[in-house]
Amino acid sequence: MFLDRVKIRIKAGDGGNGVTAFRREKFIPRGGPSGGDGGVGGSVWMEASEGLNTLLHLRYNPEHKAERGRHGEGSNRYGKDGEDAIVRVPVGTQVFDPETNELLFDFTEPGQRYLAAKGGKGGWGNSHFATPTRQAPKYHYDGRPGEERELQLELKLIADVGLVGFPNAGKSTLISVISAAKPKIADYPFTTLEPNLGVVDMGDFRTFVVADIPGLIEGASDGAGLGHRFLRHVERTKLILHLVDVSSLSGRDPVSDYEIINLELKKYDPNLAARPQIVVATKIDALDEPERLESLRKRAKKDKAQFFAISAVANLGVKDLVDAVSRDLTDLANIDKE
Repeated sequence: MFLDRVKIRIKAGDGGNGVTAFRREKFIPRGGPSGGDGGVGGSVWMEASEGLNTLLHLRYNPEHKAERGRHGEGSNRYGKDGEDAIVRVPVGTQVFDPETNELLFDFTEPGQRYLAAKGGKGGWGNSHFATPTRQAPKYHYDGRPGEERELQLELKLIADVGLVGFPNAGKSTLISVISAAKPKIADYPFTTLEPNLGVVDMGDFRTFVVADIPGLIEGASDGAGLGHRFLRHVERTKLILHLVDVSSLSGRDPVSDYEIINLELKKYDPNLAARPQIVVATKIDALDEPERLESLRKRAKKDKAQFFAISAVANLGVKDLVDAVSRDLTDLANIDKE
């Protein structure tokens, strides 16, 4: 099960209390104060882990507490510091304050850590307050409470390429052909109810990650269908593959479908509409009206977008498409370096 949004509560450990004590040892007259300090409470850290791709594990474990610091003891013995708590999240997780909606941290690389709640300081024992004029203080400080807060976590998949298009446009079939991903495939709309990730192996240790985004429909940017929930997963992609079903069986106008999806991307985030895009006409094995394909080709040319016609089922044109994607990603990477 894929889960990309969850709320958790975290509590750092309280600091241990200091103690009031006096040395009463044989042969040590007027031993003086010997109360030790309390230990520091453990903190709550969040850490990005490569082994996770969903927030599901936090849905059933929403509360995370660090260990409190131990209290100080006599003979100037300090309390032990509390153990930190580690909350592991997938790369791509964003941490928000649920009240202000402020973005607190964005995990973009494996191993990144974020101090989500700091442990409380330990209290001072009475030995801390001894001075030449106050040789027997009879008081100590209690430890400070650790930070406690609620956090809203949202996951945005980190993929090189995002597949978008109307339901049943052939996204799941394509990702199953070019990668080892095994999404559910059927001949009815909204077969894909959650994003799927696939790694495409180009050989020579070259790979790229593709995200299959659940089908968009008109009004997706306003919450229609599943699009509003999953559109954010396209935000991090470097390249968009816009799949359009041109088969005669679809009963839809390919050009209209293409324009509607682009409009939804633009309404959701204008930057998405400006993202490099390759238009992919799918299901050409079931094409009985060539003019459907040509009209989409002309529309893509008008937008100066690359155009490919494929059939993932018959494996027609797929290799040329994958090679083009690999080249574009290489070019984009070189531009970023400059």
